[in-house]
Amino acid sequence: MIWAILENNIVTNTIVADADFIATQTDKQYVLCDRGGIGWTYDADNNVFVAPQPYPSWTLDNNHDWQPPTPKPSNDNFYLWDEAELEWVAI
Repeated sequence: MIWAILENNIVTNTIVADADFIATQTDKQYVLCDRGGIGWTYDADNNVFVAPQPYPSWTLDNNHDWQPPTPKPSNDNFYLWDEAELEWVAI
């Protein structure tokens, strides 16, 4: 099993260990980790891990995923988010 090690609900590390080993650990907070990684936030109320906010203008949706203010165009082009203009720019 993969466990997240938390400090103030922020993932500081992940380890692979069995539940018996985790039960003996008292120095840190451990949470079973199904998705996420270092720098992610653990939302204990919803039992989910949330990625770091990619841009200040983006907001969390009901699935705890960050969404831009305008949807990314759905075509075959490649885009980057321009935070200053709050729009997708084709590259």
